[in-house]
Amino acid sequence: MKLLMLIVDEARKEELEIFLNRAGVVGYTEIPHAVGVGTTGPRLGSRAFPKTSAVIFTVVEAAAVDTLVRDLKVHCEDCGEKLKAIVWGVEGVL
Repeated sequence: MKLLMLIVDEARKEELEIFLNRAGVVGYTEIPHAVGVGTTGPRLGSRAFPKTSAVIFTVVEAAAVDTLVRDLKVHCEDCGEKLKAIVWGVEGVL
């Protein structure tokens, strides 16, 4: 199994949730209103830098990861959204 951590602009998280649902992802955990600084600039939820991100975690079968990540890239190219996807190996789920 693999753990995907997806970081997306807070304003686009609903589109990502719909995408994941259509892709057959049955569950995820979301951390809304995430703040930080990265290649897309500051996202601090402040007056000067009002944007925030959403972080979504999901565990999927290892065999499904390549297809899911490829489809995410296509989805993000179509909508112009910058999305970060990090993939980790999962040794077990209790």
